Amino acid sequence: MYQILNDTPVSVIIFIFTIATSVYTFYEHSLFGKLMLHPYSVSRGKNIYQLVTSGFIHKDWQHLIFNMLSYYFFAFDLERTIGHWQFGVLYILALILSDLPTVFKHKNNYNYHSLGASGAVCAVLFSFILFSPFTTLLIIPIPFPIPAIIYGVLFLIYTSYAGRKANDGINHQAHFYGALSGVFITVILYPQVIQYFIASVSAKLL
Repeated sequence: MYQILNDTPVSVIIFIFTIATSVYTFYEHSLFGKLMLHPYSVSRGKNIYQLVTSGFIHKDWQHLIFNMLSYYFFAFDLERTIGHWQFGVLYILALILSDLPTVFKHKNNYNYHSLGASGAVCAVLFSFILFSPFTTLLIIPIPFPIPAIIYGVLFLIYTSYAGRKANDGINHQAHFYGALSGVFITVILYPQVIQYFIASVSAKLL
């Protein structure tokens, strides 16, 4: 555990803090209203902090486990690849950027709230894919290993479907914009990753 913390301190701290905050708010429901994203307020310059805090709480155990498993698969390796402060910048900035379209969309809907780390997790996932698109993963319940790039596509398809069908307070819309944010931020930090990604895909397909 010490070695992991020493190698990837930022991703470990985010991982532990997200789990601890989420579990705590499961039993302290009064905090949900303070930490959840409320686009009506944020769009009017109030509770701006919710753009970040909403990403550290979750609706229930299933929501938390789904996000943290995806985070676990990719975050630690990504921090080793891009660096500590770079990972921190990517994660926090993606939390904010992935929520802005939701703020704009629901700015006049007083009753709308959302929460979850999905946007930032998707940013981590798609940043990882740029560096290692064909790293294989064994994801339950899929009975065989799949490349990270395929997992990313399936993840977006599922969350897009869930976003259309659900009315559960989970910010499914943030998944897509989180993925875009992850790609955008990674390219800014490491412009050469585009050439590397294209070469990796070409070598695999040809």
